[in-house]
Amino acid sequence: MSRTVAELRPANEALDDAEELRRRLNTEGYLFFRRLQDPGKLLALRRDITGVLMQGGWLQPGTDPMEGIARPGAQCTEGDLEYTEVYHQVYRLESFHRSGHWPEVISLIAKLAGEPVLPHPQKIARLWFPKYTEHTTPTHQDFVHGQGSYDTYTCWAPVGDCPLELGGLAVLAGSHRLRAIRDHHFSLGAGGLAVDESRLEGQWLSTNYEIGDSLIFNSLMVHQALPNLSEDRLRISLDNRYQHAGLPIAEHMLQPHLQGLHPLSWEEVYAGWQSDELKYYWKQHDLQILPRLLTWAEQGFAQALELAGGGDTRALHHLRRLVKRDPHSEQAQRAQTVLAAHA
Repeated sequence: MSRTVAELRPANEALDDAEELRRRLNTEGYLFFRRLQDPGKLLALRRDITGVLMQGGWLQPGTDPMEGIARPGAQCTEGDLEYTEVYHQVYRLESFHRSGHWPEVISLIAKLAGEPVLPHPQKIARLWFPKYTEHTTPTHQDFVHGQGSYDTYTCWAPVGDCPLELGGLAVLAGSHRLRAIRDHHFSLGAGGLAVDESRLEGQWLSTNYEIGDSLIFNSLMVHQALPNLSEDRLRISLDNRYQHAGLPIAEHMLQPHLQGLHPLSWEEVYAGWQSDELKYYWKQHDLQILPRLLTWAEQGFAQALELAGGGDTRALHHLRRLVKRDPHSEQAQRAQTVLAAHA
């Protein structure tokens, strides 16, 4: 990343002061904690995840899975069928879903949002290959993807140490103060939408994350991933969302992540779990469920078509992936028309 990145300011000393935590979140837009989450639990989760990744062919055979050494030629990302096939095996892990309910995070969110806290059913893991920089998660706001309420909180945490070169998360200081949804346009990377960086002001903040560190911000904070510039290591992180159960939630956040790209039901997720405790846990609440808004996704697709028509290689790549995933969809039919002109 060419721009200068300054250090996140830890808030550990304010952990027991709810009023100060809310003040900092309002003024700075984020809360960063060293070792908020138990490193031992995260290491156990990493063992589960990397075991799946080794079986899925993403890691170098003969190496310790815990090292996360990527197998050459296995690179893929969100939007690729080969990504979702392995990712959804990770998604079936009971330990992965349980990590979104760890009390150290729930108790902190309760201080910010009040009780009862609703961890979103749609848990998210980010699994990023090294030196695949054009697919780095772009500058964006979570609201265009998660929707529901502005006062939804993201808790991002690496599952293992994550120095800057491995591509941790960066937030744009003060960008939450606009209290509005910014214009987003087509981009590669998770979510497929990006804010125009030429219109942004402020200092980017990140750090050399260590296992247990956690970064919390609301759905209007502008942020992005740094590129994974490591030689051969996968970056594994948690990207979970929380809110007060009385606030509205978008219907798609009650579904498994990426199930729209590759079908996956909760019953498939739950098969083989040892406990019923977290199965359909959100149904105990009388939730206000909102329909998903497709405005931003449709705008991004229209821009991809236009850019691809002009020969933009990133947009052409995006359209080819879309056709590969679902060649009979209406969007795929439109994409194929544009791709045929560049065959």
